[in-house]
Amino acid sequence: MMTIKPITVTVGEITEGYINNDEQGVRGYGGLLDIRPPYQREFIYNEKEQQAVITTVLQGYPLNVMYWVKRSEDAECPYEVMDGQQRTLSLCEYVAGKFSYDFKNFFNQPADIQERILNYRLTVYVCEGEASEILEWFKTINIAGKPLNEQEINNAVYAGPFVSDAKRHFSKSNCGAFRLGKDLVNGTALRQDFLKKALEWMADHETRNGKRQTAVGYMAEHQHDANASPLWTYFQTVLNWAQTNFDIRRFRKIMKGLDWAFLYDKFGSEALDTKALGERISALMRDSEIQRLQGIIPFVLTGDEHFLDLRAFPEDIKLAKWEEQGHKCALCGREFDLEFMEGDHITPWAEGGRTVIENCQMLCRDCNRRKGKK
Repeated sequence: MMTIKPITVTVGEITEGYINNDEQGVRGYGGLLDIRPPYQREFIYNEKEQQAVITTVLQGYPLNVMYWVKRSEDAECPYEVMDGQQRTLSLCEYVAGKFSYDFKNFFNQPADIQERILNYRLTVYVCEGEASEILEWFKTINIAGKPLNEQEINNAVYAGPFVSDAKRHFSKSNCGAFRLGKDLVNGTALRQDFLKKALEWMADHETRNGKRQTAVGYMAEHQHDANASPLWTYFQTVLNWAQTNFDIRRFRKIMKGLDWAFLYDKFGSEALDTKALGERISALMRDSEIQRLQGIIPFVLTGDEHFLDLRAFPEDIKLAKWEEQGHKCALCGREFDLEFMEGDHITPWAEGGRTVIENCQMLCRDCNRRKGKK
C-alpha cells in the first residue's frame, strides 16, 4: 500500500547541484532528486508564471505542496518529482541565473534577498508504493493549476523507452517534429500535440492496413520498444510527401491541420501533377461558393465535395422559391410545408452552378436525397 510522509526542504537544498542537460537529465537536491522522470511533461511555464513562483517565495506566501516518489534504497537517484516539476524548475532556473525577476537575476540580488530565497521552506510529501499505485495517484493531481492533458497522462501510464525516445523527437521546444511540421500540424510540441497527432496517424495507418488500432493501443503495444523509430519515420514520410506535392508558401493557410496521413496512405504511391494541382487549388481558393477552404486539398485529391462545405441557399431565397412554386416540390409536385423542403441547385456547383435565386428549386426531402445520389 502506498504511504505518504511529509518532509520540509529549503530552496537552497532543492537547488543544490542543479543540472539540466541531455546526458545527465534534470537533477537537483544534491543529485538525489530526478526532477524530470520519464512520465513527466516538458517544462511549460512561461516567464510570467516563473516570476509568479519567485514572487510567492519573496513574499513568504505558501507554495503549493509538492509530491516526490521514493525509489529503491540502492537507486542512484533515490527521489523523483511526481508533482511540482514546474515550480521546482522555476526555482532552480532562477537560482542558477537563467532568468530575471524585477530586472535582476539571482546573482544581482542583495545578499539578504538571496538568503531569503534560499531559506524559504517547501513542504514535500514523499510517496512510497508500487509503480501502479504511484502512477494512478499521478493521474489524479494537478501541477500548479495546469491539469495534465490526455497525452501527458498517457505518457505517464505507458512510461518506458518508447515514450522517452518519442518525446525526444516530438516533445521538445525545437524538436525535429516541430521543425518539420510547424506549418502542417496544429498545436505545440511542449503540450504533446505533435506526439498525439503522430500516434493518431500511426494508429489510423495500421487500421487502414488491416490491423485495427488506436493511439493508446499503439503506445501499450510498443511501451517497451527500445525506441520510437517507426513512429518518427512514418511521421517524416507523411509530411515530406505533403511538402513535396503542395507549395507551403502559396497554400500555408489551408494546409495546417489536415489529415495528411490519410491523404498520404491513399495517394502517396501516385505520381501527382503538382503544377496542375497548384493551379486548381488557386482557382478554388477564389471560389466564393466554398465555405471551408481547408477542404480544397482533400477535394482535389478525392473529388468528394463534402470536404468543401459548399454554400447553401439562404432562408430568404428558399422562402421566395417556395412561394413561387405554390408550396409544391419541383420534381414530384406534392405540396409541403417549408420546413419539409430543401433548396437545391438546378445546375450543380461542379458544372458552374451558383447559389443564386435563378439556380434554386425547392424539393421535398425524399426527392432531394434521390437527386443527390444520381
